[in-house]
Amino acid sequence: MLAPQEIVDVLKEAAGDAFKEARCTEWAEGVKGNKSRQVWIRLDRKALRPALKRLIEIHFPHLGVISCTDLGEEVELLYHLFVYYGVPHSEIMVTLAVSLPKTDLSIPTITDLIPGALVSEREKQEMMGIRVENIPDGRRMFLPDDFPEGVYPWRKDATGIPSDMVKELWTTGRENLKPPEGAGATEEEKKE
Repeated sequence: MLAPQEIVDVLKEAAGDAFKEARCTEWAEGVKGNKSRQVWIRLDRKALRPALKRLIEIHFPHLGVISCTDLGEEVELLYHLFVYYGVPHSEIMVTLAVSLPKTDLSIPTITDLIPGALVSEREKQEMMGIRVENIPDGRRMFLPDDFPEGVYPWRKDATGIPSDMVKELWTTGRENLKPPEGAGATEEEKKE
């Protein structure tokens, strides 16, 4: 098994000049003080697939999720992976960070490498407007079919949810937005 810094070295070689930066952290958790280890690597988008292929050669990773953040002029994608997953006291979290300028929000799919990425990739298309190239199933999964095109709920810019789409829950008159007493109760529970 490779140590965190060895994983960085291998992925740096795979990414070449598209490797931007990395850091390794380690800390103790729980009463027993078991080690938790993390590798965080920033790459250009062109290095995502080569780095991921190399990571698969080390040990097929478990993909936790692909998260993302609207940073203003760009969107950052974080691929949260775990190598040595399920091996007691050996798991290493590997986060691959890729920033995309909002003028070109395209990224190649990784579903041919990690099929379980499909749900996260579809989510990023719908919620952030990321164009996942060669995604095997690009249909909507989370938003209804009649949801407006070009509106991305997680974006913080003009393509995010416009204020006229936000339901004003505070106008319902319900104190602290709590459901009315007895809501969801069966008829027998209401009699008690």
